[in-house]
Amino acid sequence: MTTSHGSAPSSAQRLVLGVAVLASFIAFLDGTVINVALPAITRDLGGGIATQQWVVDAYLITLGAIILLAGSLSDAFGRKRVLFWGLVGFLVTSVLCAAAPTASVLIVARGLQGVAGALLVPSSLALILSTFSGAAQAKAIGSWTAFTSTAFLAGPLIGGLLVDLASWRLVFAINVLPIAVTLLLLARLPKDRAPDAGARVDVVGAVLGVLGLGLPVFALIEQANFGWASPVILAPAIVGVAAFVGFLFWERRAPQPMMPLGLFSVRNFWVGNVATTFIYSALSLGSFVLAVFLQQVGGYSATLAGLALLPVTIFSILLAGLFGTLAGRIGPRLFMTIGPIIAGTGFIVMLRIGPDALYWSEVFPGVVIFGLGLTITVAPLTSAILGAIDPGRAGIASAVNNAVSRVAGLIAIASASVIVGAELDLDGLHRAVIVTGVLLMLGGVVSGFGIVNPPRAPVVKAARETGVSG
Repeated sequence: MTTSHGSAPSSAQRLVLGVAVLASFIAFLDGTVINVALPAITRDLGGGIATQQWVVDAYLITLGAIILLAGSLSDAFGRKRVLFWGLVGFLVTSVLCAAAPTASVLIVARGLQGVAGALLVPSSLALILSTFSGAAQAKAIGSWTAFTSTAFLAGPLIGGLLVDLASWRLVFAINVLPIAVTLLLLARLPKDRAPDAGARVDVVGAVLGVLGLGLPVFALIEQANFGWASPVILAPAIVGVAAFVGFLFWERRAPQPMMPLGLFSVRNFWVGNVATTFIYSALSLGSFVLAVFLQQVGGYSATLAGLALLPVTIFSILLAGLFGTLAGRIGPRLFMTIGPIIAGTGFIVMLRIGPDALYWSEVFPGVVIFGLGLTITVAPLTSAILGAIDPGRAGIASAVNNAVSRVAGLIAIASASVIVGAELDLDGLHRAVIVTGVLLMLGGVVSGFGIVNPPRAPVVKAARETGVSG
């Protein structure tokens, strides 16, 4: 059930794309809808910037660590089965988050929610990669990117409306309906193939991965409270780094590693993941700091803070599919080079923001430039990375790329207090937008020097010459 070029997708393929989009939409939405709710959460449950960081990073720690394991499970046991359990787990943990009586309970629930979220994205992208091929695959990835990027960027708007009109708790409760719809559509997909007879879970790798991510992140977030010289910070940092090194050594010798290091021998895969590291760390840091600054310093309501990034969402809806299709026809290198540089310029323009954060003159111009650059980037980036890997390893390749992006965001947010200080002010915002802009531009430079366009298939060339759309 694949299509390789100009033919329209079948109803079965549209169903697969719909399930993939919804499943990823849920995970991405929950990762970003939280940003504008953070001030309301700390007003209700207590805590300062450290609590805000933990509410975000508890989700990202488990998501980033388990998503690699989830990719292996998807390839070994079937995309549909893994998606089902991810959706059920996300439903249960969303209810736990919505009902959390204390900040500590919320942070624990967010960590569990990250485990469930890790099961969703690799399986959804693997469904697309096993159903579409050629230019049609690039176009499908573009459509997937358009909707999932919309979730990633519309989250602050949705969260702001819920916080202002009702309660921050609804930020989590809104997951119930889309999860129910996705489960109904998932039931209509064909059954998974039989599980691989020798499939095993890389438990050692999973444990080392969680420790290697979680402990250094703990040190980054809590160093503002204890200081770098404190044993409370030094011990987790040292053990965490050792665990991460151990994770890399283990993955080299494990019979069924959850992160096969051999994938990084493919040029576009490893270069694309380096670019992903810069781009997504910038995206996470910039959106986190901007959403909090506009409310706590600029005096915006949660809804207005969410609306601030609306132009980015509009660009994504209108143009992400187009850039995905163009990348499938002429190659991703050009888009992956100019897109991040344009996006980084947008954040540098945000140095115009003053203490009153005047939207139309100070915030809006940078947001528009950033939104255009990001939309040019995302679908070609995904297509370049995953298109370089054999479809039989689509699940783990998708998982590795998503793990890279989530871990990059995790470390960026954990580093926020180092960049902006213990309390976010105007100077801290300016430091953050400079760092964000530079990181985005570095992603473009890496892509320009490292990405190689795949050879154009003759059928794609013929379709272009005859004016047939892909």
